[in-house]
Amino acid sequence: MDRRMYPPAPDMRLVATQSLTDGELFFIIQNGVRETGMPGWGADSTSGHAAEDSWKLVRFIRHLPKLTFEEEQEMRALNPKIPEDLKSRKRETS
Repeated sequence: MDRRMYPPAPDMRLVATQSLTDGELFFIIQNGVRETGMPGWGADSTSGHAAEDSWKLVRFIRHLPKLTFEEEQEMRALNPKIPEDLKSRKRETS
């Protein structure tokens, strides 16, 4: 299965993304981008916290250009792994 998306997801640290207003980022998070792999996250939420969570993502996107090496390493450790990563990790611990 091809894991690449078209069009590819933009780098959230780039000027093109960072120059969007907070409201534009919020709208994209809530509604997604048509004809891309970016789904909307706001419409299907039954938790009642969809808007609050989307605003947290806006704040996170704003922080990305200032991400420290330590923060990036912590995020990498928390990210879900693809099968190849899991196999590699298992070999390293064996």
